Amino acid sequence: MTLNWKIGGLALGLVFFAAVLLVKPIGVSTQFVILDGVIANAVNPDFITQTEDGYTSTNAYMAKSDGKYAENSANPLNYSFVFVLAMAVGAFASAIFRGGVGADERRVPAIWTANYGDTPWMRYGVAFLGGFVVLYGARLAGGCTSGHMMSGLMQTALSGYIFTVAAFAAAIPTAMLMYKRG
Repeated sequence: MTLNWKIGGLALGLVFFAAVLLVKPIGVSTQFVILDGVIANAVNPDFITQTEDGYTSTNAYMAKSDGKYAENSANPLNYSFVFVLAMAVGAFASAIFRGGVGADERRVPAIWTANYGDTPWMRYGVAFLGGFVVLYGARLAGGCTSGHMMSGLMQTALSGYIFTVAAFAAAIPTAMLMYKRG
């Protein structure tokens, strides 16, 4: 079953529009910080504390914004965190409904094979490393691709346009270097 990319793009746009209209703009990189806080608090129960004024943390980053990150880590079942979990579940369900996670072309696309051979674990490692670098950079910049690019463009934010141009200015040469053949 092949889904037309135009239908997928339209569906994604409608989801983003509904989220901005009904709840708030979508951004997901902050939720990885919240997950870190949940894990740190499970390991060290003194990591997050509730005070009369709200929540705080022994970690300055978690305590910033009047303890907003600490509060969300102490109570992670909120819209944003559940949204990120639902994205992972939805991606897995999509893979299963579209023929499974072991399908050859999805596991190792032809362009990867042409450049690096039939090496699925190397591809997974490179994808993980690339995702880590993007997420790290996103947190340094105080946002992420979904927040700056997708939600930002939808709201006609200047920062969204600047980020989008910069992302493509970096992504296109990187792809050309990585995939010289194919």
